[in-house]
Amino acid sequence: MAIDNDFTQQILSWYEVHQRQLPWRNISDPYRIWVSEIILQQTRITQGYEYYLRFIKAFPTVANLAHADEDEVLKLWQGLGYYSRARNMRTAAQTILDEYKGQFPTTYKEVLSLKGIGAYTAAAICSFAYNLPYAVVDGNVYRVLSRYYGIDLPIDSTQGKKHFAQLAQELLPTHQGADYNQGLMDFGALQCTPQSPACETCPLSYSCYAYSKGQVELFPYKSKKVKTIERHFVYVDIITPNGHWLRRRGKNDIWQGLYEFPLLEFDHQPSFEEVVVHPFIENIQAKGCWREMKVNVKHVLTHQIIFADYYQLSFNEVQPLPKGFKSVAEGELSKYAMPQLLLKLTESS
Repeated sequence: MAIDNDFTQQILSWYEVHQRQLPWRNISDPYRIWVSEIILQQTRITQGYEYYLRFIKAFPTVANLAHADEDEVLKLWQGLGYYSRARNMRTAAQTILDEYKGQFPTTYKEVLSLKGIGAYTAAAICSFAYNLPYAVVDGNVYRVLSRYYGIDLPIDSTQGKKHFAQLAQELLPTHQGADYNQGLMDFGALQCTPQSPACETCPLSYSCYAYSKGQVELFPYKSKKVKTIERHFVYVDIITPNGHWLRRRGKNDIWQGLYEFPLLEFDHQPSFEEVVVHPFIENIQAKGCWREMKVNVKHVLTHQIIFADYYQLSFNEVQPLPKGFKSVAEGELSKYAMPQLLLKLTESS
């Protein structure tokens, strides 16, 4: 396919007028660009903005992040979700410190080799920090290109990903690659939005395939429907004179490394009677005082829908701690990174 100079120029012209002023824009620091790109994965800019500022303030350099305690990093990440991103960043920072003497790698291959960095993030860092000729393809880019060119290949298929990557690379201008990449993503975020795009004021509408066919809402195509599973959680906040029972979540499940109160999981919405006879509760020999705080709170994740109950169980005397738990004083709880669901359950309780 021949390079579409008109499309590329229109994006650059639009970006010159409409570009967003953001703290990670118009800089060449690969570390800060990397931080912004990881934070903004699965996160709206309005939410990610403050997280970025706090993260950079706490860890202004790769070395600061590499030397940070994992709990400190996770606590700062609390509320963003997808916590593996934060753990991977810390691991990658340690790699940069150990293998690159603290200097961020400067080639696409080296950047791509870092933990948690895929093709999109590597291209973004190389383009924005080093102005290397790599096209950045995110959800906004898929949407704009599929609508404008009428591409009906599923964006979640191997063939589709390959086609869009090749097209995006062909459209990339030689000397303004970074501006074009930023412009195309901003264009998708602000003009060619998923719902109700501003087609009437779009500078590309006159030659847009989807607009001319009245099929804007059909693009981009996807072949797979995301399967979701339902889970039923019951958090029991056990309180003794020593504090609240808290444990750290293990591997092989959501929210790895975050802290939580004792969690009972059922395959259905349990009654209170079922909760009190759960083996974990029955193993506590003493009788405590129960309080029902919140029940059947819905929490939606990408592949899971969780229905959660929250109870408090208080004891007047200290109880033996089960393996893996610690007692944490009320005033110390805020120091521990917890899942957003648990924060939602405990607020105003």
